[in-house]
Amino acid sequence: MGTTRRIVIAGASMGGLRAAERLRAGGFTGEIVAIGDEPHLPYNRPPLSKEALATEVTHEALAFRLRPAVADVAWRLGVRVAGADLDARAVRLGDGTELTYDGLVVATGMRPRRLHLADSTRPGQTRPGPVTGRHVVRTIEDARALRAELRPGANVLVAGAGFIGCEVAATARTLGASVTVVAPEDVPMLRPLGPGLGAALRRRHEERGVAFLLGRTIAAFLGETGRAGEGSRVTGAELSDGTRVAADVVVEAVGSVANTEWLAGNGLDLSDGVLCDDALRVEGRRGVVAVGDIARFPNPRYDEVPRRVEHWSIPTDTARHAAITLLADLGLAEPAATPFAPLPTFWSDQYELRLQSFGAPALGGSDIRVLEGDLDGEVVVGYHRDGELVGVVLVGMPSAAARYRAACSAAA
Repeated sequence: MGTTRRIVIAGASMGGLRAAERLRAGGFTGEIVAIGDEPHLPYNRPPLSKEALATEVTHEALAFRLRPAVADVAWRLGVRVAGADLDARAVRLGDGTELTYDGLVVATGMRPRRLHLADSTRPGQTRPGPVTGRHVVRTIEDARALRAELRPGANVLVAGAGFIGCEVAATARTLGASVTVVAPEDVPMLRPLGPGLGAALRRRHEERGVAFLLGRTIAAFLGETGRAGEGSRVTGAELSDGTRVAADVVVEAVGSVANTEWLAGNGLDLSDGVLCDDALRVEGRRGVVAVGDIARFPNPRYDEVPRRVEHWSIPTDTARHAAITLLADLGLAEPAATPFAPLPTFWSDQYELRLQSFGAPALGGSDIRVLEGDLDGEVVVGYHRDGELVGVVLVGMPSAAARYRAACSAAA
């Protein structure tokens, strides 16, 4: 194969890097161009809400090692992918550059969902423009900005009681901040963990001093006008039940939005990420695959319903399979011999606790059983569908992890 063929990877994060590695390992010797809107080479994101947030946030500490096989990848950093014409096999960048391709890897991932609310200066008035002190956690720059404000005595309001929200709450408390968590659910981490384990983890947070205001949402942010030209800083929030909460730091951890706008106009189903077939082709289009948490694909381990999976293991798993598919479409490999059926895994560090999960606990939310231990201590919780184990969550019990991972694999 000549070196004139080109694969474009839209997204320079973990999924994009793993795709480049697998394409080189599979024998592609042509040009690989990876495009990313951040100025950094790929780095590990999960620590941004955990240990990295508790210390100095640096790219050097988080960066993935670049293997020699991908040393010749052309990294176009600090520029976004603005559009695509899949029929013409071309992408358009934010700086106006157009790149044609023989193969395309969609790896643009997710961005944090933001709360679009009124910013109130005093009761009965709203002020246009955002107040400062509102944060999300997705990039190194996000984590640095938040870390600078997590000081002892700070009043931190976390909107959202999922994993990111609870991890940030734990880190902020460890650093000496006062923390209040607001969320519409009745218990934290309800969807992935269920009510029993979620309530048990709430108790652990409360023992550390975190306050929970659950079953309600933020209706408006409160602020006070600063000096001319400096805008306003957040002073708190008004909740849906009228409660007012003082805060000088707000962390919005209310979910994610798929970065799919650049694919609009190509007739794709972009309702929830990018719809893929069982080989990770984007709706069966040859030469176009998707990897990471933007990919919505069926997993025959459970059923044929396409779903997105926002777990740390998914970028590597999808990149491995998508690379085989893309190489096969380019005539460089045989199609994968087995269906793509990954075992999702994730972990969460909150204080000294390590939560680990294997499988798909959310699919077994109606039949949850304690398999070992106690909810208020170290515990293994099993999630079942139609009597079959579909996922487990371990709190502590690291020596049992391999055994339960194997059990989840065997249950498929």
